[in-house]
Amino acid sequence: MTMNLHAVRAIYLFEMGRTFRTLLQSIVSPVVSTALYFVVFGSAIGSRIPEVGGVSYGAFIVPGLVMLSLLTQSVSNASFGIYFPKFTGTIYELLSAPVSPLEAVIAYVGAAATKSVFLGAIIMLTAALFVPMKILHPGWMLVFLLLTALTFSLLGFIIGIWADGFEKLQFIPTLVITPLTFPAAASIRSTCCPRSGRRSACSTRWSTR
Repeated sequence: MTMNLHAVRAIYLFEMGRTFRTLLQSIVSPVVSTALYFVVFGSAIGSRIPEVGGVSYGAFIVPGLVMLSLLTQSVSNASFGIYFPKFTGTIYELLSAPVSPLEAVIAYVGAAATKSVFLGAIIMLTAALFVPMKILHPGWMLVFLLLTALTFSLLGFIIGIWADGFEKLQFIPTLVITPLTFPAAASIRSTCCPRSGRRSACSTRWSTR
């Protein structure tokens, strides 16, 4: 069985075109939100924590902010991309077309992953305006970005198929994925902080009991 590459290309280009039609919401808003992280945390906390493991605090938070934007945008792009045709009723055009489920998954997930990686690259370039960075292994970085984008885009596609309303569409990203990103801060060892901040860091951790 041959793959209908024309159908995959048509769906892929349609999803990419939707991104550029909603440029303010799809690209500008996540970039501005991430830039505010750099301004707030880089200025407020970065001045108190000069280095973390020999790396400046500003450069230390760049990978985390890039991956945070990447995984959230991958889920939202893929889930909304397949849910919106269900909401408007245009999904029947896709179901009646000579497009296999595998081809539809490749097109929607590929488009969502492409948009997320593109957004991650823009955020990384934006971060370079605030802090000096040096990427030691760009090849491995690109592979990790692609694998993360594809994995969470597949998850978002499954969420979009499962959801039968906007409440369910936002349920897992809001109440499962986003809260799981916060415990990462608890995994940072207190020895990475300066001596003046270790006591407060330890007391904060124990005070949450």
